[in-house]
Amino acid sequence: MVMTSWRNWGAGLLLVAAASLPARAAEGMWTLDNLPLGPLKAQYDFEPDQAWIDHVMHASVRLASGCSGSFVSDDGLVLTNAHCVLDCVHELSDDAQDLVNEGFVARKRDAEAKCPAEEVNQLEAITDVTAQVETATEGLEGEAFVDARNAVIGDIESACIGDQAGRRRCDVVELYNGGLYHLYRYRRYQDVRLVFSPEYRAGFFGGDPDNFNFPRYNLDIGLLRVYEDGRPIDVADRFRINRKGARPGELTMVTGHPGRTERQLTVAQLERVRDVDLIDTLAYYSERRALLWQYSRQGESAARRAQADLTFTENSLKVFKGQLQALLQPELIERKRQEELALRESAGDLESDPWAAIADAQNAYRELRDPYVLVERRRGFYSTYFSMARGLVRAADERAKPNAERLPEYQDASLPRLEQTLMSSAPIDPDYEATKLAWSLTKLRELLGPDDPLVKLVLGRESPEIVAQRLVEGTALGDVAERRRLWEGGVPAVAQSKDPFIQLARAIDRVSRDLRTRYEAEVESVETRNQAIIARLRFEKYGTSIYPDATFTLRLSYGEVKGWVENGQTVEPMTTLGGAFERATGVDPFALPQSWLSRKKALDLDVPFNFVTTNDIIGGNSGSPVINRKAEVVGVAFDGNIHSLGGAFWFDETLNRCVAVHSGAIIELLDEVYEAPALVKELQRR
Repeated sequence: MVMTSWRNWGAGLLLVAAASLPARAAEGMWTLDNLPLGPLKAQYDFEPDQAWIDHVMHASVRLASGCSGSFVSDDGLVLTNAHCVLDCVHELSDDAQDLVNEGFVARKRDAEAKCPAEEVNQLEAITDVTAQVETATEGLEGEAFVDARNAVIGDIESACIGDQAGRRRCDVVELYNGGLYHLYRYRRYQDVRLVFSPEYRAGFFGGDPDNFNFPRYNLDIGLLRVYEDGRPIDVADRFRINRKGARPGELTMVTGHPGRTERQLTVAQLERVRDVDLIDTLAYYSERRALLWQYSRQGESAARRAQADLTFTENSLKVFKGQLQALLQPELIERKRQEELALRESAGDLESDPWAAIADAQNAYRELRDPYVLVERRRGFYSTYFSMARGLVRAADERAKPNAERLPEYQDASLPRLEQTLMSSAPIDPDYEATKLAWSLTKLRELLGPDDPLVKLVLGRESPEIVAQRLVEGTALGDVAERRRLWEGGVPAVAQSKDPFIQLARAIDRVSRDLRTRYEAEVESVETRNQAIIARLRFEKYGTSIYPDATFTLRLSYGEVKGWVENGQTVEPMTTLGGAFERATGVDPFALPQSWLSRKKALDLDVPFNFVTTNDIIGGNSGSPVINRKAEVVGVAFDGNIHSLGGAFWFDETLNRCVAVHSGAIIELLDEVYEAPALVKELQRR
């Protein structure tokens, strides 16, 4: 499954994206205000007009938790992936009702269950604000540059939101590595309810062995419904489902929100990613997988608690391994080196060398990375309790400041989402939290050393296990009412709190902020300013014939249904429902749920199930609609093949593939296995 890119980078891969060279073949994640109209006309005789583009923009949605989706009914029904609603389903489950493994079908509206912390964003408008940002940051460097940029962006976003914070979201997005800044204005919906999620065995059939491979047999779909003022919203623009799907060779387009690509990082940045970030992160996730696997062996209840985290961890491991393998290919680095050299030569004499400045920043990053990732990025404090404590402590401090002076994640534009997350009603299991925290505190001590002042501050003379247990046993942050009290009480309430997690977050906050300041001044600002110079050089050479790297904003990629050749063998582009039963062994992860086995005779086993296309996608595209030229849904993207993992750095149309669930299988299974006629009727309504 293509998991959300922002979650992956939150683990410490702090990469800065750049623009791509002129796209080849089906390459490109294009913004909807700069579509590749020439290639679409030349290759597929397709000329989308502005009405088509506007319709597609408004029918496509973003899940703030890190996925994509689309409106597929007039009553706010959203089609996405099962793995995109997994957190919601997990949060609605308990020992008495395991919705993750049993599945969930709301056959009536009043059975739809509110997700504790989901938000849906619908893009309404895009505005160029480049001049405002460049004017505010002109001539500045280091911390002054970061502060000025954050301030002007905060002002722009705040003005955009106005008095509509509960219903509007505004994000200033850096495109082309600072070559452009665009303001994306969204309609914000925070009453999001679960309608359908298949059993884990159906949505994740094949598990880790099949992940990022093909043939596939996954019903990786989920259905949500958006509500406002207690009623399903009226949707003006939505996609219709084409049950027949797409044929091999037919044009397909994916409209979604790819999270992050790094296709024009400098060679120095790529080498740092390869030699530092990916190797360290692979080691971290390998140990975390072992921790979660061992914990899940304690019994059914423990397995249920760890299931979502273990799934995400195994997926992340495969993603990072694939990216490392891509960067270990000599031809990739050599290609990047030659592209960089060509751009340098075309630039002529420059007042300063932006590539050298970025290279120096990589050295600064190498020195800073471990403490920064462990403390500011919270890898050394792997606990929901600590994440909430950090959010409450910083929210109190930051909200007391003028909006423009706050950290970006605490400015007015971000507060509604932050508050929703902090006030989630999802249950938190103390035993599970103590296990995770003890392990991560062990990693903190291991990497920083037992004599590090911060390690001494956190652990004192005690073991990580004892400290973790004491913190978990003493906290009241599992109570939503207590979190609400601290949020509303602000600085006084937080300062007076005796909660051990709040006290821990306060105790290390100065150290954490200092690490962040150093990172932003010595690494981020240097990369941003100098990559903007490189972006301008690239603009001079290529103009807008290039596409910006992915930024978790709405993009369109085009391609076609097409297999590929693997080790001399042709991989066909489609599988069928019958193939799922043939592949099933009855033993996990190749065991189909009983609901499928009991209804096998009712199914048309020749219906296409999963298929592959040449569409250019990446993490964050999970749940994206695959549409045809009539803007009809023919599938839902949920994964890429193993070759697509290198798509973070380059695109190879001969091998990179998007994997999707066929629209025909969605209707067939909802109708015959899950016996949801009302949903089937709603999805097929013209």
